[in-house]
Amino acid sequence: MTIPATSALIVVDLQVGTTSAAMAHPIDEIVSRAAALAAAYRAHGRVVVLTSVDGTPPGRTTSAEGAQQWPEPFSTVLPELDPQPEDLLASRRTWNAFAGTDLRGRLEVRGVTQVVLVGVATSFGVESTARAAYDLGYDVLVVTDAMTDRSAESHEHVLARVLPALGRAVTTDAVLAGLG
Repeated sequence: MTIPATSALIVVDLQVGTTSAAMAHPIDEIVSRAAALAAAYRAHGRVVVLTSVDGTPPGRTTSAEGAQQWPEPFSTVLPELDPQPEDLLASRRTWNAFAGTDLRGRLEVRGVTQVVLVGVATSFGVESTARAAYDLGYDVLVVTDAMTDRSAESHEHVLARVLPALGRAVTTDAVLAGLG
């Protein structure tokens, strides 16, 4: 597999608040793989997107509290990802990294046609972003060993039933090798 120059890595919600919760897989391994991919993408001149969720949308009525802005450092991107000035940041209040952000336009300007997804949670931010990317016409790759969920059952369900309809499942090693 070759990763094209028009590929962008989207790191979904590897941030202080989301990674402090118990996960189905060791979060340090997920973060380590995502960091290795981000470093490799940067080294090959590819686009790296770091997303974070920092609250709930205005008008949200599904919780007693309504819309919320979560306090820092909840939405702070993990330092292990070594954020760089050239990285694209997409902070939002929805599950999907494209909704309520200018991410699509920033990717289009850079000629991105493929997105490679890693992060948490498989059944929330990753799945929602994969669905949106698919709907927007991107070639979608999901790095199955660089994502996790709070529930192993939810993680496995999304990997087995949802993501195959949206894109291709790959491993960290396959993406690293594909970058050349």
